[in-house]
Amino acid sequence: MEYPIIQAPMAGGASTPKLAATVSNAGGIGFLAAGYKTAGEMVSEIEETLRLTDRPFGVNVFVPSKEVVDEAVLLAYREKIQKEAQSVGVLIGQATTDDDDWDSKITALKELRVAIVSFTFGCPESRIIKELQEAGSLVAISVTNLDEAKIAVAAGADILCAQGIEAGGHRASFENQTEGDQGLIELIKMIKKESNVPMIAAGGLMEGKDITAVLAAGAVAAQLGTAFLRCPESGASPAHKAALHDSRFSKTAITRAFSGRRARGLVNRFLEEYDREAPNAYPHVHHMTKQMRKVAGQKEQPELMALWAGQGHRRSRELPASQLMEKLVEEMKSE
Repeated sequence: MEYPIIQAPMAGGASTPKLAATVSNAGGIGFLAAGYKTAGEMVSEIEETLRLTDRPFGVNVFVPSKEVVDEAVLLAYREKIQKEAQSVGVLIGQATTDDDDWDSKITALKELRVAIVSFTFGCPESRIIKELQEAGSLVAISVTNLDEAKIAVAAGADILCAQGIEAGGHRASFENQTEGDQGLIELIKMIKKESNVPMIAAGGLMEGKDITAVLAAGAVAAQLGTAFLRCPESGASPAHKAALHDSRFSKTAITRAFSGRRARGLVNRFLEEYDREAPNAYPHVHHMTKQMRKVAGQKEQPELMALWAGQGHRRSRELPASQLMEKLVEEMKSE
């Protein structure tokens, strides 16, 4: 890395090979998001990225959940939100679960030897971490509190990615429950006091001054997601990009309404109406709402979309990724 700037992996289409490669070529670290993809789709994106850059980049993987869900509560929620899907011409999906093609992805990543493999929603067993390291990858674990950081360090992680409550998208917590939420700067300091493992900071970071602040707090790099959403290289839908600077969606909130897992997004009608009733059930709710969200995006109906965004979304900029990198570096140097 020339600069301590990482483009966050954003599952659901926002992270693309072109975005990751552009950020890496500009001196940062770009990331692909393997979540919601098959192992084959992940491999295709890695191969495409390798054609676009000879610089290091990373791949993020979701750790599958084994938590038990309440089927009756799921059914009740499905019936309540059915009319919302029907309003865009689709049916609510089945409340199914899956392991996100876990084993095949791990096998492929060991063969492909990407620079960094990061994990969200949990910490893999130490055997898997060691095998990836032996294949030549650094392993990063996303953590949201001190207890998770300790588990990741004990398992052998090379890097911790500290995710503050300000972050857009899904909370990276190991368990699908309400965790002890921490602001990013405080979280960095808490972990730094207990561990010397290098730390990436994530959560609401939008400008050079934000990067400087987390480096001063003890991080070695800053991870920005929402800041890159409006770049033309981002795969976010036009409706999502437009909502980031739409006065109708000025606030963010954390909700389970769209996926059954806590995630921060722009407050829209669906979030407001169903947040309190959404069950603690991931990926079941995700599978229920994914077609509705996809079609709502195609029809430019943001009130039914999961508009993931960090607290700093109003400071997002519509710039090509290379120009945004230049701007961030310029802002850092001027601090």
